[in-house]
Amino acid sequence: MRNASPTLSHHQDEDDFLCSVREGLRQQPKTIPPKYFYDAHGSHLFDLICTTPEYYPTRTETAILECHGAEMARMIDTSCTLIELGSGSATKTPLLLRHLSDDAVYVPIDICEPHLRQSTQRLQAMFSSMKMQPLCADYHRLPGHTIKRHAGKRQVVFFPGSTIGNCTPDEAVTLLKNVARLVGPSGGLLIGVDAKKSSDVLNAAYNDAAGHTAAFNLNLLTRMQSELGAQLDAAQFAHHAYYNESHGRIEMHLVSRCKQAIRLGGESFAFEAGESIHTENSYKYTAQEFRQLARTAGWHLQSTWHDENELFNVHYLSQTAAEPLKLAR
Repeated sequence: MRNASPTLSHHQDEDDFLCSVREGLRQQPKTIPPKYFYDAHGSHLFDLICTTPEYYPTRTETAILECHGAEMARMIDTSCTLIELGSGSATKTPLLLRHLSDDAVYVPIDICEPHLRQSTQRLQAMFSSMKMQPLCADYHRLPGHTIKRHAGKRQVVFFPGSTIGNCTPDEAVTLLKNVARLVGPSGGLLIGVDAKKSSDVLNAAYNDAAGHTAAFNLNLLTRMQSELGAQLDAAQFAHHAYYNESHGRIEMHLVSRCKQAIRLGGESFAFEAGESIHTENSYKYTAQEFRQLARTAGWHLQSTWHDENELFNVHYLSQTAAEPLKLAR
């Protein structure tokens, strides 16, 4: 990589994974954080999910970025330091990077180091003059000092994919406050947020006919076996995802097909038939709901772009008082 600094490793280690799983399985109801989906195979499965006809968020947000990327780049400052949280394969990122200046700096942050290296190498080949500083880290635990500051450059966080929906509203406010501290008073945030819509559309998106989402969910058990030595029968768990309308969120679960136990680290965790491990939430927000959430965290909504069916929104926020809100299709 001509301008890419060596990847910095600040990600969680095996002990973090073990502690999180053990703590989650002790709870009632049982739960495991969704960040542990993303080993190399889990990241590959998520890429497959994004290609399914049922999973509208990726193609919808991509279309918004294709249409409005130049305007977004002007708003965030074409010479900024762009920090992408949970960059993954970064397939949408070029739609924004192509409108930035050569003196901009790109900082992709992801928890899966192989994925991070591959995507950064691909982007560096596409934008050879742009400085890139990949960082392997859990952005929920990211200390501000790990991002190198460049004199005179505005720091802007890019957070596509509606990953903010994996947080509860309280967790989302905390994360948004942390982002504000990371970028400073003059910084900005460009964020993708999935909108509320028909439960039929939502349920189909998380239960694709090809079974990629089910495999993605079940891969968490495979990780527990291979990396933590968990004793379990993955075939006796089933993927279950549904839209919980009262909470405004998709819930994903691994449901036990029978009475059984998972043994891990000297402990045994009993399951009744039908009992589940809650593995993910994906909250959906109207534009007004997200505007209020962001305001609670100290952000001011400056502009919103959405598709013609209003399935998905991309918001630009700053920490200064908002001008009249701009909506774009």
